[in-house]
Amino acid sequence: MKHPYKYALLLALISVTPASINAQAGAKPQDRGDSVQSDSQIQTEIARVLSKDRFKQIQATANGGIVTLAGKVALFADKEDADRKARHIQNVIAVRNLIEAGGAPVADSDLQEKLVKKLEYDRVGYGTTTFNAISVSVSDGVVVLGGHAYGPADKASAMSVVSYCPGVRDVVDEIEVDPVSSMDDRIRIETARAVYGSAALNKYAIDPGKPIRISVQHGNVTLYGVVNSRADRDIAFMRANGVPGVFKVTNKLQVENESQIRE
Repeated sequence: MKHPYKYALLLALISVTPASINAQAGAKPQDRGDSVQSDSQIQTEIARVLSKDRFKQIQATANGGIVTLAGKVALFADKEDADRKARHIQNVIAVRNLIEAGGAPVADSDLQEKLVKKLEYDRVGYGTTTFNAISVSVSDGVVVLGGHAYGPADKASAMSVVSYCPGVRDVVDEIEVDPVSSMDDRIRIETARAVYGSAALNKYAIDPGKPIRISVQHGNVTLYGVVNSRADRDIAFMRANGVPGVFKVTNKLQVENESQIRE
């Protein structure tokens, strides 16, 4: 009886004939004419997908499957969208995005103030606003987002808010998404109950965009936001410290009309 593995090996050897070897040796790489034709097709398709008015100032070229995008758009979101559309075109190997975004210049201080207000009320109604602590800084139209987001949806929403704001030239994402943890979720809820359960602090629940923010990672709690007095700041700190399972509380609450208080 023939061994099945030896029989399979014999079939494999038979299939590799001199003719097949010669056929493989005679195979030629894609010639220059095919490459040029492919680039022409890519540019035709780019012109189609970027035909909307918001992309009208974009110029696109393709060389060897590498697409270069240049020109101007009003919003950073348009720059990102053009990049995404180009990458989805067949035979595109890579995209070099040189598009300038931002439209009319906006003073950094004005842009930062506008973005802070927008992000304060982002995700209101989803139940996670109190647990997000996202920071914003602006330099020459480049926005850096930092801090912590409760989940991926909160981070993505913050990025979207900034991307669609006129005057933003670029966005640097340094937001950390909090780890998934049932223990941290319990601490968040119990800390919120402890803080807002205080008669002195429940007033901070009135405006959903300006709460005492509670950020939790691995049992470590950090309090963010602005309060009316040092007494309120101290009460929030003590209430958070009293929650079972909390390892450490860092109090970054600022008192209104005062410079940031350091621990």
